[in-house]
Amino acid sequence: MRQGGPGCLHARLPRADQRHAQGWQTLAASLGLKKDSCSYNAGGRGERGRERHAGREDVIGRARRIVLWGGFAVVALVASGLLLADRLTPPNTGTPSYALPVAHDHTPLDRELAPLLARNPGMTGAITLVDGIDAFAARAMSARQAGRSLDLQYYIWHDDLTGRLLAREAWLAAERGVRVRLLLDDINAGGKDRPLLVLDGHPNIEVRLYNPFRNREGIARLLEMLQRGFSLNHRMHNKAWIADGRVAIVGGRNVGLEYFSASESSNFHDLDLLLFGPEVAQAGAIFDAFWNSGAVVPLSDLRRLDMDDIRAIVGRIGDEAGSADARRYLERVESSTSVQAYLRQSLSPRWSDRIRIVSDPPLKRPGDDTTGWLVERIEGALRGARTSALLVSPYFVPGDDTSALLTGLAGRGALVGVVTNSLAANDVVAVHGGYAGYRKRLLAGGVHLYELRPEAADGATGGARHAREMRTRAGPTGSSGASLHTKAFLVDGARGFIGSYNLDPRSAYLNTEMGVFFDDPGLAADLRAEYLHLAGPAMSWKVGLDAGGDLYWLDAAGPEPQLLRREPAASLWRRIQATVFRWLPVESQL
Repeated sequence: MRQGGPGCLHARLPRADQRHAQGWQTLAASLGLKKDSCSYNAGGRGERGRERHAGREDVIGRARRIVLWGGFAVVALVASGLLLADRLTPPNTGTPSYALPVAHDHTPLDRELAPLLARNPGMTGAITLVDGIDAFAARAMSARQAGRSLDLQYYIWHDDLTGRLLAREAWLAAERGVRVRLLLDDINAGGKDRPLLVLDGHPNIEVRLYNPFRNREGIARLLEMLQRGFSLNHRMHNKAWIADGRVAIVGGRNVGLEYFSASESSNFHDLDLLLFGPEVAQAGAIFDAFWNSGAVVPLSDLRRLDMDDIRAIVGRIGDEAGSADARRYLERVESSTSVQAYLRQSLSPRWSDRIRIVSDPPLKRPGDDTTGWLVERIEGALRGARTSALLVSPYFVPGDDTSALLTGLAGRGALVGVVTNSLAANDVVAVHGGYAGYRKRLLAGGVHLYELRPEAADGATGGARHAREMRTRAGPTGSSGASLHTKAFLVDGARGFIGSYNLDPRSAYLNTEMGVFFDDPGLAADLRAEYLHLAGPAMSWKVGLDAGGDLYWLDAAGPEPQLLRREPAASLWRRIQATVFRWLPVESQL
């Protein structure tokens, strides 16, 4: 019932304030309002006001309960993950298997490499693969010549044109009787089970996943990430392609368009080593250690696919291999000068007995003894620099310790230079936020910093290209930009490393990493030339400090050098994102 009456307003006020209420009623009457209607009370205490107030309280109450129970659910998920981590992690039920023994002349690769190895006894041959086309060709051609085994270990294998072309090469090898073992990190395999299960369905192919999710897709996978967040944070970042135990490709490349100069939008500038000789056996031993470790689970134990699906997907992969895009890309591969030299058997590898393939152990846990981890080996190699330390790291978050190491080397008179991604070129803005806070300290300490331009050349050309030129390319061969993905360093112009290791906390303590150490003048010259190319004005901006201690970027690519006063070519939104990440307490995860 609507309440009113001449005394309604007075009844709700103290006696001392009733004269003010009378004044309000007079004003209300002059405006044509009913004096006895308390529903017009400014306090909203009429029945409608009470209903609205009660409704608001009900909504707020429900929201509070949702937040409370949602928070409780998240805490329960995380707590159960901590308490039951070992039970939640899928067990390794795979049958152990190992690299097959090599023979003198059992396969085409055996026979082709035998004369080279005989002329260089005890030596390992190495060829740097800078060009993305050459890197694809080396993988595809070694798969075609394999007659015994393919052992493939990757952090990322994209389900795109190049990924499917290489998967087809593995399938065709299996059809010839080649044993294929494919080991992938599971963090990037979400939603890709079907094509992987197709491969796994072949009797000569087995697919295993590193540190996998039990739940393969959808909201259940997301909830598992919340529940097992700490254990799932450890990933396998290794990259290796091993054919017949004779050829190994180790370095920074994953499998996908952007790694093989096939993307229309942006390609990675990357680096691998093609290796053959006795050290390839070490790559096989590393693969075996991961393949048989407790962190690895057969894909078939997590999910299965029926034969109709397998036949349909195999058909689609075969159709794509004959598509116009595939033909255009494969024509580029076949016309590569390196491929032509390979076919003429006129390649000139660097031969050395001081090449070592190394890896982290399959399991890296906080508190473990880090002796033998790559972080210890790499810091030791850098610490021994006398005249120079030239580093290339796309994701560069040095932290206090590495910053002190590098500035200490510079303080002792060594030339210390770092090439990394600019904000505009970096594909992980959070990492740039982590790096940005160390720039002034490094520059003040004598370290030279170079940041890759986003319009720099991709790995397909090896030379400078501006964005407007790259955008005129047609089809799957072009790129409108580039990002650095090479991970390497050179010490004193003689000793170096090429691999998967970034100079950041994640590579040091969370991910497993792999690479090649060498002490060889020929490989050192190759890597030095690549460093100078990347650090050159056509490829990078040189970062500096002015007299006031502010950052600037030197653009020396044009006829007139220019000093830029803010992150070059980066949008306002990117700069805001990087600033936010710089202040968030996430550096240990970068």
